[in-house]
Amino acid sequence: MLPFSVPVVPVVTLPDAGEASRLSDALITGGFDSIEICLRNDQALPAIKSLADRTDICCGAGTILNEDQARAALDAGAKYLVSPGLHAGVVRIAQDAGVPILPGVCTPTEIVQALDLGLTLLKFFPAGVFGGTKTIVALSGVFPQVSFMPTGGVNADTIAAYMAVPSVVACGASWMVTHELLENKDYNKISVRCQQALAAIEA
Repeated sequence: MLPFSVPVVPVVTLPDAGEASRLSDALITGGFDSIEICLRNDQALPAIKSLADRTDICCGAGTILNEDQARAALDAGAKYLVSPGLHAGVVRIAQDAGVPILPGVCTPTEIVQALDLGLTLLKFFPAGVFGGTKTIVALSGVFPQVSFMPTGGVNADTIAAYMAVPSVVACGASWMVTHELLENKDYNKISVRCQQALAAIEA
């Protein structure tokens, strides 16, 4: 089960950990209640730590590639973990900590491996490259017990189609929080893009 209620997860690479709180405020203004901070630079863990005690936004850690990163993210206070691939060691660390883990999959074999690890909620990545909604629908026919969070290629034009698939419970996306917007600290536009994403789903 997802630890947040709004079915869109902003996937963020923060250039400055000191801006994590202001960004979170902008996301909340836009209607979101979660953020996935990617471990792609040295600002990620401090940013996650700065949000660990907030109750109005659920902060997770993304781009978890190994067990050391998983432990570091949990120590920083991450409420959930997201990985681009399926790593059994990372999954077990999250499970032992009682924290949701969404590993990336894109093939039936990976889904079978995830099921063997006790997982039924998976990240479908990179969604746009691996067939998008058509592939998810096909996979769901074989694995009806699996729910997906597609990420990678999800944008303002495609998010509604993804969310219309019954097995899709959320989407991860970065167009609301691009590098340019973060560098320019354009939090108003970030809030607007969040609202547009939710409006697209509702429509």
